[in-house]
Amino acid sequence: MTASGRSAEPEVIWARPQRSGRGPRPAHTRESIAAEAVRIADAEGIDAVSMRRVAAGIGAGTMSLYNYVPRKEDLYELMVDAVSGEYVLSPPTGDWRADLLALARQTRELMHRHPWLPRLLSPVYGFSPHALRYLEHSLDCLAPLQVPGGEKLELVAALNGTAATFVANELALAERARSLPWSEAAEQGVRMAWLGSCLASGAYPRLAEALADSHPVTEAAADMAAVFDRLVIRLLGAWDQA
Repeated sequence: MTASGRSAEPEVIWARPQRSGRGPRPAHTRESIAAEAVRIADAEGIDAVSMRRVAAGIGAGTMSLYNYVPRKEDLYELMVDAVSGEYVLSPPTGDWRADLLALARQTRELMHRHPWLPRLLSPVYGFSPHALRYLEHSLDCLAPLQVPGGEKLELVAALNGTAATFVANELALAERARSLPWSEAAEQGVRMAWLGSCLASGAYPRLAEALADSHPVTEAAADMAAVFDRLVIRLLGAWDQA
């Protein structure tokens, strides 16, 4: 045991009883603790989440909270599991591409509702109760795909990683736009004018050709959902050809 009374050995929060020690029925639950932590993170960001803040929010002493959640990392795991329970896992349709695209869309929406989530995504938190439910459903959707099970898990991980990176970029762009002393449209106009002058010089013929054949930058920025769908569809196609 450490000086704080917590185990010095690795533990899995889900293997522990809801509250250590004997005595009366626990005054709090993991669900209520996770809900308060998620509320704080949604309102103020993940850096605002602390054992002290969560304990105060549920009306507990900070040290007593450690009886329920031994480490802050365990608190993060509870949070990830709690929001993972928001997935609506409809029965597979038999079209694994459509089913995985629908799941990826839900993942993107989930990360926008909880902007702190991409920062906490880790294989360490991948085997909580709701995460296991999500993985089992994903593999059920992938039953028609004739590749080894390990590759199916790789595909699910690739989809989640793609969504996390995509949403993190969306959030960063939105945060930057809020901090600008001018409108985002004004900056976009200046940057596009400069880019146009670079392309007109003839120094970047490949880039000029690619941009001429692509969706307009302004249109793509206005419909990130469509951009995300195209990215996921290409990823799924790569697995289909493996």
